[in-house]
Amino acid sequence: MKILVTGAAGFIGFHVCKSLLEKKHEVVGLDNINDYYDTRLKFDRLKELGIQEEQAKNENLRVQSVTHINFSFVRMVLEDRKNLPELFKTESFDIVCNLAAQAGVRYSLENPEAYIDSNLVGFLNILEASRHNNIKHLVYASSSSVYGANEKVPFETKDRVDNPVSLYAATKKSNELMAHTYSHLFNLPTTGLRFFTVYGPWGRPDMAMFLFTDSILNDRPIKVFNNGQLERDFTYIDDIVEGVTKIIESETTNQKKEVPYKVYNIGNNQSIKLMDFIQSIEECLGIEAKKNMLPMQPGDVIRTWADVNDLITDYGYSPNTPVKEGIAHFIDWYKNYYS
Repeated sequence: MKILVTGAAGFIGFHVCKSLLEKKHEVVGLDNINDYYDTRLKFDRLKELGIQEEQAKNENLRVQSVTHINFSFVRMVLEDRKNLPELFKTESFDIVCNLAAQAGVRYSLENPEAYIDSNLVGFLNILEASRHNNIKHLVYASSSSVYGANEKVPFETKDRVDNPVSLYAATKKSNELMAHTYSHLFNLPTTGLRFFTVYGPWGRPDMAMFLFTDSILNDRPIKVFNNGQLERDFTYIDDIVEGVTKIIESETTNQKKEVPYKVYNIGNNQSIKLMDFIQSIEECLGIEAKKNMLPMQPGDVIRTWADVNDLITDYGYSPNTPVKEGIAHFIDWYKNYYS
């Protein structure tokens, strides 16, 4: 299959591209390489896929990987109403995996315009290009943040998600509504994936795993919000990628429905206390963290926990990486990358 993966220089997108290439698919990666966090990490991810930095810097130019015959990359913004449809028309994709988005809950308080541009305007352009170019299946990233301050756990996709507590969450809920509309109006098969706290090698510098490890190794105190009274469904990247690629490769069950639309949780199927997560990092590093205990942050939630039974039933999803093992893999990568 020929697959477009947006957000290819991002954490999850990079790993999804690697997995699809290993499975011998033809992959075109797309990313705007914005500076929300250090672009060096993004360029280095692309380098692992055989795309040199000088080539990747060129906008709207499709460049060929030097190591993977089935991979090419184009730097492009999803908001581009001229070049994005042209890319779809020229490349004739079978599947689109849209992982590009302006990420981060707290950053949405500082720069809301970026979320509207990328997550709403950009997603609309993906939907339009998909329906006009006979895309067989659009798989897209949603987020556990859509559950807002829901107290019922584990979170189920049938739960109401009408009370987001951040603009980021509101844009992700909007994506699900937009996708449903296009599935209903144009019979476009869409599958939304509500990701739960993904971590692992090549992870984002703004996420807890990276922040904690970096601070502990550099003798800085870590910020522990809500005085440590938080729980998260921490999910290792390999388990996430397994789920995403199974959906991409499968004949979608959505196509059998009157409206070919579905949303799944994709997580580790358990909730882990933040302080236990920190303790596992300390044990792996052999260093006790200096902790700066802080109040709850605006836009944050107390607890996340994914019910993934639908994904298990429909696609045989099986998250099985223990947290301590996943932490060890990340720390090994971090020490090697920053050595």
